[in-house]
Amino acid sequence: MSNLRIRSRAFIFIAFIVLMACFAFTNTAFACRESGGGSLILEDPSTQKQYASYEVKAGDVFSIEFIHSVNKSPVIDYFEIREDGIYGIKTVYYGFGAGVPTELEEGQELSYGEDGSMIISGFELKMSSLIYRVGTVSDHILCLEEGTEISLRDLCGRNARVAFRFEPEMPSTE
Repeated sequence: MSNLRIRSRAFIFIAFIVLMACFAFTNTAFACRESGGGSLILEDPSTQKQYASYEVKAGDVFSIEFIHSVNKSPVIDYFEIREDGIYGIKTVYYGFGAGVPTELEEGQELSYGEDGSMIISGFELKMSSLIYRVGTVSDHILCLEEGTEISLRDLCGRNARVAFRFEPEMPSTE
């Protein structure tokens, strides 16, 4: 066999291996995007100590409920899990106070609930950093899509800082 023929076969073999590696990478990335599943991780933002992890998928909505420290009325912030992270989608509140929206931004809508709540919706705010400080006087409650309610005070402690992040599930290589 000539050197040219051996080099030609070696080149074809290497090209085949590279092509298969690219195919495997593309399929893995697509499968991860397709499933949209993963974990909602709650952790200490300073130490990265994990408080808890909850299985979620793209399209799931969770909320954080708390009593506003100034006006002493309930506030509920709603978030949606998307393939590329956590998005703020809606806020419900019952009274004005420091830190509560008083003006609408473009695309946002104000409506009123039957219970007298004010509901701001229509925003698509990707949360690059979602951190809450757990109340010392009143609790913060994490409400997951399937109806589970978790006391952040019980989970993390009073005055704890809690960071929320979405970690996509990596598909199995089987």
